[in-house]
Amino acid sequence: MTRILITGGTGQVGGSLAKLDWPEGTELVLPSRSELDLSNADQISSFVRAGGFDAIISSGAYTAVDKAEDDLLTAFKVNGLAPAAFAEAAKELDIPLVHISTDYVFDGAKTGRYVETDPIDPQGVYGASKAAGELAIQSSGCRHVILRTAWVFSAIGANFVKTMIRLADRPELTVVDDQTGCPTAAPDIARAAQAIVLCLLGDKTARSGVYHYCGDEAVTWFGFASEIFRLLEARGQAVPAVAPIPTKDYPTPAKRPANSALDTSRLTQDFGIEPCQWRAALASTVEELMGDKQEGLS
Repeated sequence: MTRILITGGTGQVGGSLAKLDWPEGTELVLPSRSELDLSNADQISSFVRAGGFDAIISSGAYTAVDKAEDDLLTAFKVNGLAPAAFAEAAKELDIPLVHISTDYVFDGAKTGRYVETDPIDPQGVYGASKAAGELAIQSSGCRHVILRTAWVFSAIGANFVKTMIRLADRPELTVVDDQTGCPTAAPDIARAAQAIVLCLLGDKTARSGVYHYCGDEAVTWFGFASEIFRLLEARGQAVPAVAPIPTKDYPTPAKRPANSALDTSRLTQDFGIEPCQWRAALASTVEELMGDKQEGLS
């Protein structure tokens, strides 16, 4: 029996990991927040050491980007100290750790896609706390893969796609058009994380380090919203008139990177994992969400 600890089981990636088909003899352990508090590093250490785990997938995180600006302590406990505790235990137990990180560790000033070796320079508390987690894992000496991803969407939890569907009955909508990134479906991130952890379990010489995984095509939030509404309109849904605006016209507590497009070629080279085809994944997600909505009305 192979026991894999998965944190963040109620989140987009963790929930998607739970839905995947796993090899026979694999037991997934997805503790609730009451069972494993990610803001309590001591509890994490005890839980991992007593669990008899063969691998850890750390997908739980503090993801409220704007709220983090006023909740720095919690953000750093969950995004910085928790990964450090997982990495320390993984090193001691000689088990692999796959950790989900973010494009927000970059400052957004680069032209073109970010590669794994580009210097990090987070612009907000959320990005800084995730960067702290990355650095703790890298310095721990444990076997690990840090998987940076971006603009996550799915039928689970809160995300941009679900927000746009909720706002679709408005006559007009403005969406930022000067921030560029790569939308990524949570089920595809889950499949990538699954492939990586199974590789690390099967081969102790498999590569460790930082990798990027995201959607194949870079787009702005306005472009992303336009594709969502195109899919809704094709289903016969009423959609708003959408106008592009600059970031300065939509101020938020946390500064977002102007460009956070990630280069995924290293992951393809080392693990054979291709980037997410986000437009096809988005169509599936919209179909799932609207199907659920219609079932609720019937």
